[in-house]
Amino acid sequence: MDTTQRKRRPGGGRKPSPIKTLVVRIPALLKPTVTRLMEAYKAPAFRPAGAMTPDPDAPIILLPMFSDKVPAGFPSPATDYVEDRLDLNQLLIVNNEATFFLRAKGHSMIGAGIHDGDILVVDRTKEPNHGHVVIAVVDGEFTVKRLYQQNGTVALKADNPDFADIVFNDGQELLVWGVVTNVVHPL
Repeated sequence: MDTTQRKRRPGGGRKPSPIKTLVVRIPALLKPTVTRLMEAYKAPAFRPAGAMTPDPDAPIILLPMFSDKVPAGFPSPATDYVEDRLDLNQLLIVNNEATFFLRAKGHSMIGAGIHDGDILVVDRTKEPNHGHVVIAVVDGEFTVKRLYQQNGTVALKADNPDFADIVFNDGQELLVWGVVTNVVHPL
């Protein structure tokens, strides 16, 4: 039978996904490592305890957005002109399927404006780069720290001088679970 005449099987083929996929070539030597990481990524248990996801069926709530900025220094006369309306989901969430909310614990990131009990908005599709605040897995435990990658050194840095940085040596594995894009905390 000519392959161009084959009929599709019902239910056959690749399943549709809301997340964009890419074909990537990697050295054959890395295939076991990449396969293991991908399986860990898909595993539902591989999420921090208490991780929450956005509700895809949440109604859009448009709140007033004023055109004037509020001075943080000297006061100025304010206007009551509403420029537009804003949905906080549109402001905080770029990729609904890969966004998670986590609650921060502790004081190691106080210099980054992250306080104990704050809600962290985490995007798992954002590429982690030097200087990003990330959720990382270190020795099987989740932590939030600033990613440091300079001059061959990889570390997770606390934004509080009272806490030690985590420096990785050859052979140690760092897994960045996601990038923190926003912080929500009460005043």
